Amino acid sequence: MRLKHMAIIIGVAYGIMALLPLLVGDIRFLMNILIMCLIWAVVASCWDVMMGFAGIFSFGQVAFFVMGAYCSGILAIEHHVTPVLSILIAGLFTAGMGVLVGLPCLRLAGPYVALVTFGVHMALQPTLRGEIGIALGSGGSVGLLTIPPINIFGYSFSSANIVPTFYLTLLVSLACALVIMFVIKSYWGVAFLALKDSQDFAMSLGISAFKYKLMVFALTSFLTGIIGAYYGHFYGVLSFRMLDLDLFSILMVMMLVGGLGHYPGSIIGAFLVVAGSELMAPLGAYRAVTMGALVVILVLALPNGVMGFFLKRASDRAPSG
Repeated sequence: MRLKHMAIIIGVAYGIMALLPLLVGDIRFLMNILIMCLIWAVVASCWDVMMGFAGIFSFGQVAFFVMGAYCSGILAIEHHVTPVLSILIAGLFTAGMGVLVGLPCLRLAGPYVALVTFGVHMALQPTLRGEIGIALGSGGSVGLLTIPPINIFGYSFSSANIVPTFYLTLLVSLACALVIMFVIKSYWGVAFLALKDSQDFAMSLGISAFKYKLMVFALTSFLTGIIGAYYGHFYGVLSFRMLDLDLFSILMVMMLVGGLGHYPGSIIGAFLVVAGSELMAPLGAYRAVTMGALVVILVLALPNGVMGFFLKRASDRAPSG
C-alpha cells in the first residue's frame, strides 16, 4: 500500500474517532471504550510490525506494555517524578528491555523466538508480585494504587475530565500510528520485509540482520512502553493480572481481524474488537463464546483480515494494462 493511501486510511479512522465525543461525550462508559480503542490500537500495531512486517514471532508485547506501565507508575509514586517525564523514561526503559530480549533471539528463528519472548511474558508476573517486585515498588499482589494522572500546565488529564483526556489519548495514539507508518514506508521497513522474505538474500545485499532486528525490538518496545505508561496514569491502578492470557488473546484477535501485515489494519482491528467486546458485555458468560464464534467466522470469510479484503477489492477494480 502506498504511503498516501495509508495516511488517508489513518486520517479517516482517527478523524471519525475525533468526532465521536460530539455525540457521546456525556456518556462516560462509551468514552472509556473509545479511549481503550486508541490505546490498544498502538499495542496491536507494534505487534503487527514485529510479526507482520519483520517476521519475528514475538509473544512479548503485553509484557513490554506492563513493564512500561509499572516503570512509570513506580517512578511517579516512589520517586515523585512528574508523569510526563516518567512516561518518557518508561519508554526508554522498555526499549532497552526490548533490545536485551532481542539479543538472544538473533540466533533463533520462528517458534524458538516465540518461546523466548513468551517466557519473558510468563516470568514477569511472578517477578512483579514476588520479593523482587516488592523491593522495586511494584506493590506485590496488591499492585500499584493511586498512580497520579498526567498533569500538563496545571491541567489534570484523568477519568474525571474524560473528554479532554480522550483528545490527549487521540494525539498520543495518532503520533504512534504515524511513527509506525513512516517507519514501514522508510528504508527500515524495506529492510524488515527483506529480512522476513529471505534473510540470506537480504544479508547478501548488505542488510544487517543484527542491526535491523534489534531496531524493530527497540522501536516497538519503546512505543508499547509509552502507551502502557499512559494507560497506568489514566486508570491510576495497575495489577499483575494484566499479564493473564485474556489480554494476550484479544490482542492477537485484533491483528487477525485487521489483517496481519496489512497496516493500518491493526488499528481498525483494535477499534472493532475493543468496541465489539465491550458492547457485548451484557451477554455475561456468553460474551467470550459469542466473540470467539464471530472471530472464527470472520477469519474464515476474510483470511487476510478487513484490510486485506479492501485491498483485494481495490486491486480488482483497478484498470488492467
